[in-house]
Amino acid sequence: MPNARPIKIAITGAAGSIGYSLIFRIASGAMLGNQPIALHLIEAEVAAQQLKGVMMELDDCAFPLLSDCIGVTEVKAGFKDVDIAILVGAKPRGRGMERKDLLKDNGEIFREQGRALNEFASKDVKVLVVGNPANTNALIASANAPDLSTKQFSCMTRLDHNRALSMLAQKHGTTPSQIKKMIIWGNHSVTQFPDPLHCEIDNAAVEIDAAWMKNEFIPAVQQRGAKVIEARGASSAGSAANAIVDHIHDWVLGTAGGDWASMGIVSDGSYNIQPNIVFSFPVTTTQGDWTIVPDLSLNDFERDMMALSEKELCEERDAVKALLA
Repeated sequence: MPNARPIKIAITGAAGSIGYSLIFRIASGAMLGNQPIALHLIEAEVAAQQLKGVMMELDDCAFPLLSDCIGVTEVKAGFKDVDIAILVGAKPRGRGMERKDLLKDNGEIFREQGRALNEFASKDVKVLVVGNPANTNALIASANAPDLSTKQFSCMTRLDHNRALSMLAQKHGTTPSQIKKMIIWGNHSVTQFPDPLHCEIDNAAVEIDAAWMKNEFIPAVQQRGAKVIEARGASSAGSAANAIVDHIHDWVLGTAGGDWASMGIVSDGSYNIQPNIVFSFPVTTTQGDWTIVPDLSLNDFERDMMALSEKELCEERDAVKALLA
């Protein structure tokens, strides 16, 4: 049975491309099912007029599950008592910017948001960071919310997960829904490791051609975002919004049928990954909690790929050390 009390959901960057693709799907019930919701839409002052237009469209849809919707330009008001916070808004990487510059600029944003979540959100809030660099932004937000558990923070690698499912399904002449136990290890960057070696189709192990995996599959998943930008002249929006829906759906309602999800979470040392970085692991979820899939047998290639992403994430963490206190 759905919760009679509306679940309050905050979305930053709500009038942007991803936010616009996301909001109507959430309001329709695609994310949480037959559950009343209230939306807290947050935008920068410069986008306040666009946000007003989005809210007008929401009114015009007359969604039966949408009990309330507010639009604000201040995160403290936007995060008030929210149960779920989806942090989409972030500064994009500009011409001539190095990754360290993006880390610093967005790090300041996510430090402020972590502090506001700590003070104003529900103490059981679930926080999903989408704005890039998503893993380290999630680490910064969590570090600045000392009254909240690190388990309440995650970053999105579900888009990479879904991309990998689609490519593997095409390779094997099936549909993504028939494939289970895909894994994205590591960073939401070109060092991520999409790992198909534990996948099953109809509960049978998938045969993986090693040369195809190394030379085609892994690079294609790693570089898919750049290819989308090259093709459409803009970054992924609809597929990113869909991945947000999938991520929160599984986190809140649970993974089903023996399947796994990929989530960027604060490492606890599992699989010998250094603690205190946000690293994507395979997880199962039930009753709003996640558990890392334990005791997977990993070969040397898998461990080497994971180590590359771990190294990058440690370097990112060290670059923003001042924002973690």
